[in-house]
Amino acid sequence: MDTTSTLIFIIAAFSLGAVILMRREQIPQTMRRGMALVAIVLIAFAFFALVFSFLNLGKT
Repeated sequence: MDTTSTLIFIIAAFSLGAVILMRREQIPQTMRRGMALVAIVLIAFAFFALVFSFLNLGKT
């Protein structure tokens, strides 16, 4: 498993969530719910990838 691409994805997903939280007043109402759902899915997948990489750390 390539750890570099996983790390970049994790940083990008959590950064997207932070930007959406900090700038939620400037996001148009029509886009707010969709962007929040996409960010939640990406953050959940990034968290899963982080836990998966920690579990596989001892196997290599």
